[in-house]
Amino acid sequence: MKIFSVTDITRAVKDVLETEFPFIWVRGQVTNLARPASGHIYFTLTDGDAGLSVVWFKGNQRNGGNGGEESVNPLTGEIESGAPLELEDGMEILCAGHMNVYPPRGTYQLVAELVQEQGVGDLKLAFEAMKRKLSEKGYFAEDRKMDIPRSPKRVAVVTAATGAAVRDFLKIAETRGTGAEIRIYPTLVQGDAAPAQIAQALDAVSDDGWAEVTVLIRGGGSLEDLWAFNTEPVADSIFRSTVPVLCGVGHEVDVSIADYVADKRVATPSHAAQELWPRREILMQTVDEMDSSLTRSFENFLTMRYSRLETLQKGLSWLSPAQRVERLLLSFEEEGERLNRAAGKFLKTKFDTVEALGSRLSFAFGEERIERREQDLAGLQRRLARAADIFLKDKQSECETASNSLRMLDPESPLERGYSLVTIEKSGTFLRSPDEVEDGDSIRLRVKSGEVRAKVTSE
Repeated sequence: MKIFSVTDITRAVKDVLETEFPFIWVRGQVTNLARPASGHIYFTLTDGDAGLSVVWFKGNQRNGGNGGEESVNPLTGEIESGAPLELEDGMEILCAGHMNVYPPRGTYQLVAELVQEQGVGDLKLAFEAMKRKLSEKGYFAEDRKMDIPRSPKRVAVVTAATGAAVRDFLKIAETRGTGAEIRIYPTLVQGDAAPAQIAQALDAVSDDGWAEVTVLIRGGGSLEDLWAFNTEPVADSIFRSTVPVLCGVGHEVDVSIADYVADKRVATPSHAAQELWPRREILMQTVDEMDSSLTRSFENFLTMRYSRLETLQKGLSWLSPAQRVERLLLSFEEEGERLNRAAGKFLKTKFDTVEALGSRLSFAFGEERIERREQDLAGLQRRLARAADIFLKDKQSECETASNSLRMLDPESPLERGYSLVTIEKSGTFLRSPDEVEDGDSIRLRVKSGEVRAKVTSE
């Protein structure tokens, strides 16, 4: 059984927590706010059911407390100015950062890199009103949206020319795909003049007819900072664009009206480049796989062709006249040998048969044999004569008996003694009873020397 030390357990929890949550967004309410002299800010972020400790180091605070001097946004890379966000207990905020474990106390906490207020009431109402209006007009309908081309060669990018968004987009684009031509349509992305400039740039892309896809991007910010992308002129220009629009405004949690109208939305400007072009290592791996597949296919093709060639060569050699003559000669030799063997066997069989018949003939037709046959024949002749005489006498007696029987059965023999045969003329049958005739019926009387016709009367 292994026994862990407190340090080991803490280190293991730290590794797991920081690996699983390298960068997250958390929404909640500020409580237990503390501002020590170091300039760091400590507070608890709660949603009513749970609390999360947060530390906002001075170096990560916008403007770093430098009294309104310009500073760089740690997430977007954009130059910003103005006083840092003033936190108060009870304020609803969004925090972006990474999780870590503080070993001395064994507690976990969120190290904030960006803190922004969770919306403004009036802007939220205006956002929802604009969303409902454009939804009713069909701006968000999926069936009107165009497909975003994969690996485009001509890309128009509508964004601030010097912002971090375009730098991130171009940096990612350099490492992906097989190369493409990118045109920047510079415009303001924040402020009162931004909506009209964004709409004008989007219309210019459509009018040029050059690009395969339009990329509309901007780095993250507050709802006020991103408000240009929630305006109707920008939504109208995206809706009437003849070029597919890919929108990557703000961060994952920032959803603008432009995102809803665009043909496709991505989380960040970097994701826009990732959406358009595959990674080059994946392309190279695909090429390697295709090369290997082509090599295997070519080897299989050659193997099949070699096998086919061998089959054809065998078939050709089999059909060759010289080979055919050689096979015929060989066949003739084999058949000649078989014929010789069959002839020898046939002759031997016949010789044996003749010899056997000669022996039987000699036995059957020798002098003693002939003499015995003559004696047997004489005896059979005498027996045949006696048998024939007896047979003829028997048959003659049978004939006489049959003749007498026939004479007795002859219907005309009684006529010799004065009898007659009476037949009914109409039926031709013999008359056997007086009931078979009536007055006036004709009858025939046959006597020894002829026939007599008569009619029946009752007198």
